[in-house]
Amino acid sequence: MHRGKSAIVACAATAALLGPVGVAAADGSTPASTPAAAPSAKPHKGAGDGSQGLCKRVKKIDRRLDRALKRLKGQANVKGSVARLAKRVERAKKADRTEVETFLNHKLTFRRSLVTTLEQRQKDLSKVQTWCASRGEGSGI
Repeated sequence: MHRGKSAIVACAATAALLGPVGVAAADGSTPASTPAAAPSAKPHKGAGDGSQGLCKRVKKIDRRLDRALKRLKGQANVKGSVARLAKRVERAKKADRTEVETFLNHKLTFRRSLVTTLEQRQKDLSKVQTWCASRGEGSGI
């Protein structure tokens, strides 16, 4: 019974604090003097899509994409490269380890698709960079 009394007291306190605004919001009608209806002092900048933040990070993202692509396209001695993984697949095949070969082959397939995905992202990012420059946005850090 104590919980019921606490809930009633909490509801009464909330209703007292909200007053007519809470009742109007519960009815679905909007009072004439709501803060949302009044124009804001500073204009809303951006469309809420994160373009400002993206423009600030374009160069960092580009460098990260370059590093990843350089690693993936590296020689067989570069950790994380497609060539190194292909070499591992060949060694597993020669050793007649079909389970390991299958696992590494699936990994290789994904890594090859990752190269094309990152190259496409790089192209898209260059368009974003051009768009940001035309709008004068982004610090370029």
